[in-house]
Amino acid sequence: MNFLEIVKAFEKNGFEAYFEKTVADGVKKCLSLIPQGSVVGWGGSMSCVDSGLIKSVKENFTIIDRDTAKDSQERNALLRKILAEADVFLTSFNAVTEDGKALNIDGSGNRVAAISFGPKSVIALVGKNKIVKDEDQAYERASTVAAGKNAVRFGKKYEEGDSLCNIVQILRRGGNGRIKIVFVDEELGY
Repeated sequence: MNFLEIVKAFEKNGFEAYFEKTVADGVKKCLSLIPQGSVVGWGGSMSCVDSGLIKSVKENFTIIDRDTAKDSQERNALLRKILAEADVFLTSFNAVTEDGKALNIDGSGNRVAAISFGPKSVIALVGKNKIVKDEDQAYERASTVAAGKNAVRFGKKYEEGDSLCNIVQILRRGGNGRIKIVFVDEELGY
């Protein structure tokens, strides 16, 4: 896997792309991309949680934390607040292609909405396990591996992952640098 070629492919498609050797270096890079004084929100990215990125952001920035909600109504209000008020949205992608495209499958749409049209800046932390050859493999990975693992995380059976596959997002362009991707040469997330 040649990360420099993948970074170039994403840059050609209008993404701002970076490569870091370790998850720790990837987190540092993500933090350096967040302007001081920013309000930060995030989706349900295990890559961002497991890497320690969310913990670091909570310690250093003003946040809108969807996980502080007392009930589903308050959670939905916080998700909408992220779309309207956050300067930066943190996420990962379910899969990325060697030719510079990113794919997500979402259950409710909050994550794909924020990535498509929400905060001024999107920063995605992506492990090497999410890199595939093309869009067909990206969809396969997202709809089986990522969706299955997320189903288990939500208390369902792995085979029930398709219940989370309501919205498919394929990003072929990065909004002239609005979407920033930090690749790491380690496995990370689902």
